[in-house]
Amino acid sequence: MRWLQRATFGIDSASLASYRKLGRQRWLDVQLADHDDTLPPAIARLIASYPAISTPPQELLAQAAEARRQLKSMPEGDARVAAKKNLQKQARALAQQAQQAELLHAIYGSNPLKEQVVWFWLNHFSVYAAKGRVRLVAADYEEHAIRPHALGKFRDLLLATLKSPAMLEYLDNAKNVKGKTNENYARELMELHALGVGSGYTQHDVQQLALILTGAGIAPAAPRRAGRFGRTRPGFVRDGLFVFNPDRHDFSDKTLLGQRIRGSGYREIEQAVDLITRQPACARFVSRQLAEYFVADQPPPALIEAMAKTFQRSDGDIAAVLRTMFDSPELTGGEAGKFKDPTRFLVSAMKLAYDGQPISNAQPLVNWLNQMGEPVFGRVTPDGWPLDSASWSGSGQMATRFDVARAIGSGRNKLFMTDTDEPNPATPRPRPAVPALDSPLYRAVVEPRLSQATRVALGKATSAAEWNTYLLSSPDFNYR
Repeated sequence: MRWLQRATFGIDSASLASYRKLGRQRWLDVQLADHDDTLPPAIARLIASYPAISTPPQELLAQAAEARRQLKSMPEGDARVAAKKNLQKQARALAQQAQQAELLHAIYGSNPLKEQVVWFWLNHFSVYAAKGRVRLVAADYEEHAIRPHALGKFRDLLLATLKSPAMLEYLDNAKNVKGKTNENYARELMELHALGVGSGYTQHDVQQLALILTGAGIAPAAPRRAGRFGRTRPGFVRDGLFVFNPDRHDFSDKTLLGQRIRGSGYREIEQAVDLITRQPACARFVSRQLAEYFVADQPPPALIEAMAKTFQRSDGDIAAVLRTMFDSPELTGGEAGKFKDPTRFLVSAMKLAYDGQPISNAQPLVNWLNQMGEPVFGRVTPDGWPLDSASWSGSGQMATRFDVARAIGSGRNKLFMTDTDEPNPATPRPRPAVPALDSPLYRAVVEPRLSQATRVALGKATSAAEWNTYLLSSPDFNYR
């Protein structure tokens, strides 16, 4: 059970049944093969109803650009103020839909190991939705940059995030052009995404990588300007919303990490990504980050070394690196357990409380995660949310978790309400049902690991809702 707790966001009946049927190795094989990434039909329909998901990102950007142009042409006054507020409201709604979609995947996804890895990479390659146009393309970032590559080659994942409009906007590479270099993304790519501090790269390497990345930006949203970005010009590259414009690129020769890269245009970017991801420092850095998230705040050096060797031997195959980690005795040895960050807490609580029962309103999930201080796409700085236990185990955090536990455990939440469920005094809604946490799943997964103190507390509960609240807020449940 402890191994399965590490391999999932939290055990539900479906993952437990699958594990018991297949056994550990076959279960792990199925998860890492990544052939099944489906959702229950009701959840799939709910996600598909979100404009952030169903509308192509280029259309969302074009709509926003047109709305801004109309706003600029309006005279000062109440109408313009109202139009501006409405535009901001629409953008916030798109960001919230992206958050809801990710949390629904985490709770209901058919590949629970992959869902953890998707969240890990979203955090590792963190973007902040409230900056510029990021909120318009946050859902696209998760769906098309992170999810398809979460268990593939690290090189492909890094390149996908590099070419995503969310990352280009967030770390300003869309402004990185010949003669006016912006080093923001180049620095974070090396420090936070691929190599880590102390890996040996220099400020000169950052400057050279920034020059390599000049001209990499976002396609214009306005259709009337699209003709300026024809595909027939030599050296021009377009992939979705990503464009490489040779007119904005510095074609000088560069030296990156001791290797000469000839000024050749877009090919320089691919060469730089290949060079960076094949550094031994990249293998160690990524392996350490994964081990810190899944295993321990201070992962065993021997485990990191084994994972790094697999990384190098497999040319950065993420699934192979994870297999090395999940096959190791260090995964469940040593520490008593890692303290759950808010996302792990929320998802595992939902899995235990509702055990696959589809909800119809995911906004409470977003609200609860906001209250606990770890919103998806909500980290202002590019370093992502902290992975260590100490960052999430303070008294204030625990008080907030108690409130969230009570909301989930009592059933008094809006998870099963839709936008059309308006309160009507004449026909009041029936009292919400209390989730049955004292279930076969609980007795198989949670009860055997409970401490005596938690058992005593549960024995003092005066109602099912109170019992649920005590269980979900207990130290036993908050460690995995």
